[in-house]
Amino acid sequence: MNKLHQYNLKIKWTGNKGSGTSGYRAYDRNHVIQSEGKVEILCSSDPSFLGDKTRYNPEELLVASLSSCHMLWYLHLCSEAGVVVIDYVDNATGTMAETANGSGHFEEVILNPAIIVAESSMIAKANELHQKANELCFIANSVNFPVRHRPTYAVMNS
Repeated sequence: MNKLHQYNLKIKWTGNKGSGTSGYRAYDRNHVIQSEGKVEILCSSDPSFLGDKTRYNPEELLVASLSSCHMLWYLHLCSEAGVVVIDYVDNATGTMAETANGSGHFEEVILNPAIIVAESSMIAKANELHQKANELCFIANSVNFPVRHRPTYAVMNS
């Protein structure tokens, strides 16, 4: 039997400018993501779809979820394998293709983690663990497009 986890949150639209959705340009795409006891996440649509560029959009949050999940699994696997990670920063990118009917889909996400390890002897194992982290990542296992990894490494104090 699989162990099930339940995640509950509220999405609240805050973009009614007075006339609701009476026209495509009559409303804002602004909304908030709320979960009890946590800070709200201010969201909108991509600016290409009349969204507020100062807020996160769903596409960015998908890329962030993939990056975060991969990092957490990766750090876990490194700790088990004796790879001492000192720093990890990912500049993740995602490519979405918009289709003629206005819908779209992600074609890929590329994770670009810059990783600092304690010793140069750890780099080979550190590199190897990305594949296993990808196999274990809950979010990567839930998407239908490739999640690629292009890590770079440095050694502490070198």
